[in-house]
Amino acid sequence: MLTEKQSALLKFIGRYQMENGASPTIKEMREHFGVSSDNSILKHLNALQEKGEIEKGDTPRSIKMLGSVREIMETAKNIVSLPILSTIPAGGATIGEQEEIGRMELGSDMVKRPDSSFILRVTGESMEGAGIFAGDHVIVGQGIEPKVGDIVVALVDGGSTLKSLVKTGGKYYLQAENPAYEDIHPLESLEVQGVVTGLIRSYL
Repeated sequence: MLTEKQSALLKFIGRYQMENGASPTIKEMREHFGVSSDNSILKHLNALQEKGEIEKGDTPRSIKMLGSVREIMETAKNIVSLPILSTIPAGGATIGEQEEIGRMELGSDMVKRPDSSFILRVTGESMEGAGIFAGDHVIVGQGIEPKVGDIVVALVDGGSTLKSLVKTGGKYYLQAENPAYEDIHPLESLEVQGVVTGLIRSYL
């Protein structure tokens, strides 16, 4: 069991390590707790070491990273935070500004391009044949060379939509994956804004 002061010191060391990536010095610990002598800090550090809570050496910042801190930091390395943008229609193209409405944290193994990806919430039913339903979130990677057959977010004649990219007779168009919806053939322009690389679905 830790005393109240030992527990407070251990928590301070953990917070400091999380924020700075290193351990606090004796002076920093002393100043934080408002004590004038190193001896009281050293007494509590020795007690924490004897109880197996910390490992320390002879240098000012020699307290090794706490196990709980290492675990959190290792987990954080594998987490990617992506912006959630305004909803994208899986139906007819509609004009709308895409602005960040929140963020979502995902495992890095789910995101091919962490630095250039975003998330969109799907509305509409035109992509149900591809297993994408209204309310789903899609992970969209920018800077990926789109290929025929990819599901893409595209700006077509001024409106954004989610469709499959198809090419016929040398011309690209957007194909719905639901026979109740028409394909979209650009009248003037078709610009792929990103390629769908993942799908997130909530069953709640």
